[in-house]
Amino acid sequence: MDYDRDKLDEAVLALLYLNIWEEGDWGARAWKGMPWEATDRLFEKGLIGDPKSKAKSVVLTEEGQRAAEEAFQRIFRS
Repeated sequence: MDYDRDKLDEAVLALLYLNIWEEGDWGARAWKGMPWEATDRLFEKGLIGDPKSKAKSVVLTEEGQRAAEEAFQRIFRS
C-alpha cells in the first residue's frame, strides 16, 4: 500500500501530544497508547469492542474496520 509516511508520522506525533505531561528533569512525556477517552467514544459508536480490559489491543467491528480503512485512505493517501 502506498501512503504518505510523513503525514502518518505527523498524525502519530499529534496523538502523542494529546497525552503529554511534564515530569521533572525528564521533560515532556506521553503515553504510547491511544487516549482512553477516544477509545471509549469509538466503543460507544460501535466501531471497536470494549477497550476496558487487560488486553493491549482492541477488536474492530466490521463497520469499524471499514471506517478505519476509509479514514486512513482519506488522510494519508499519497
